[in-house]
Amino acid sequence: MPRLALIAGATAILAAGCTLQPRYERPAAPVAPAFPAGGVYGTQPGAASATASTPAPEIGWRDFFADARLQRLLELALKNNRDLRVSVLNMEAARAQYQISRAGLFPAVNAVASQSRARTPRNLSTLGKTVSGEYSVGLSASWEIDFFGRIRSLNDQALAQFLSLAESRRAAELALLSSVANQYLTVLSYDDALAVTRGTLVTAEESLRITSLQFDVGAGSELALRQAEGVVEQARANLETESRLRAQSENALVLLVGEPLPDDLPPGLPLNSQALLADIPAGLPSDLLTRRPDIAAAEQSLRAANANIGAARAAFFPRVTLTGSAGTLSPTLGGLFKPGSAAWSFAPQITLPIFQGGQNIAALDLAQVQKRIEIATYEKAIQTAFREVSDGLAARGTFDNQIKALERFTGSQERRLVLSDLRFRNGVDSYLSVLTAQNDLYSAQLLLINARLQRLTNLVDLYQFLGGGWIERAGDTPRPSDTPLGYSANAPGLAAAP
Repeated sequence: MPRLALIAGATAILAAGCTLQPRYERPAAPVAPAFPAGGVYGTQPGAASATASTPAPEIGWRDFFADARLQRLLELALKNNRDLRVSVLNMEAARAQYQISRAGLFPAVNAVASQSRARTPRNLSTLGKTVSGEYSVGLSASWEIDFFGRIRSLNDQALAQFLSLAESRRAAELALLSSVANQYLTVLSYDDALAVTRGTLVTAEESLRITSLQFDVGAGSELALRQAEGVVEQARANLETESRLRAQSENALVLLVGEPLPDDLPPGLPLNSQALLADIPAGLPSDLLTRRPDIAAAEQSLRAANANIGAARAAFFPRVTLTGSAGTLSPTLGGLFKPGSAAWSFAPQITLPIFQGGQNIAALDLAQVQKRIEIATYEKAIQTAFREVSDGLAARGTFDNQIKALERFTGSQERRLVLSDLRFRNGVDSYLSVLTAQNDLYSAQLLLINARLQRLTNLVDLYQFLGGGWIERAGDTPRPSDTPLGYSANAPGLAAAP
């Protein structure tokens, strides 16, 4: 904007006590007005009653996660996770930075005491005195009158940055709950996979025993014997692989929790007994603007960039600073508080930028570009949230039918193995049919376990994507975004900007 236009506009808004910030307007959401419907989205479990269900932000995480062992792990993670601690400290640093910026709105007052001694050549001194001294005690004050809102804009920027980090910390807390729950479910899935592999190994070892007896009495072939040995060794290798992955998965859980898993954890539920809520209503995409802390953080960053434009515009106008001091002044220390030693000074100053080498113009251009960047970031956050919820809804609408089909498939493979073994024992078929049936059953069992895990982790993620996890129990009063769990700082939390 040309300088003349800025000056003309500032004259009008100065009387109203406003700043040079552009009026903030929330960008329109660049997504469809509703989530996808029909097809895979229309077969969600409990879809008929979903509209009457409780929204995710009103469901406490203890209500969503019924497993007592998982609840204890989540409680420990909220207290001990180091990434969450870092996000809290970043928020506290932003709070302090805001307080520093806010201090610029008030006069700075200091107590000052000084002593000075100087020597002057005799031919330049008065009355032949070559050494002189001066003592002073008093108060000094300095204040920049914020006529054009420069300091106020910087203060608004610092506040918005603080609120953005507060929302980011809130998003980190929700993500931690989701990560701990998903990792816990992953450990349970490895427990199930180990049980299946051990069962497969027992069956394979029994088949190997029978095949060895047949080979020893001449009723079986060496080919069948070697095939049986191969199945046993493969099962043993799978057992070691899954034991390793299970241990590594538990290590990842320990890292998320932030401390070694206690020995007194309550008993947990197996993977197939995890009853997570599946009928949480998705609502409208516009609801995500208030439910999702990552979107709120992106909007606060946009507000900060908008305020920064006001500070960049104010740099084109005069800065008025008032400085003054009052106290006592004396050439000797003993005369500081004698009558007639009072002294004061008052020095107003007006600084008008004339030539800055284009610095102010470039700073304004930079501020406007940064705002456009933040607009794009905010819109991308909304689009990402829309995609995450849509993907979650599509998965929620298909996993139940997939799991039912896999359960029927696993049952058919179990029956197939029984029939193949009978045919082999009666000499009707070769051992290859038994081997194939065992491998197919094992694969079907692992597919079923993986599908159950994916269904549960999708429900956990969808709960997070819809903004759930901020309250502990249904009916609790939500904490302010800048107040972590167990927070007890002396300074009160700052209210969110309107």
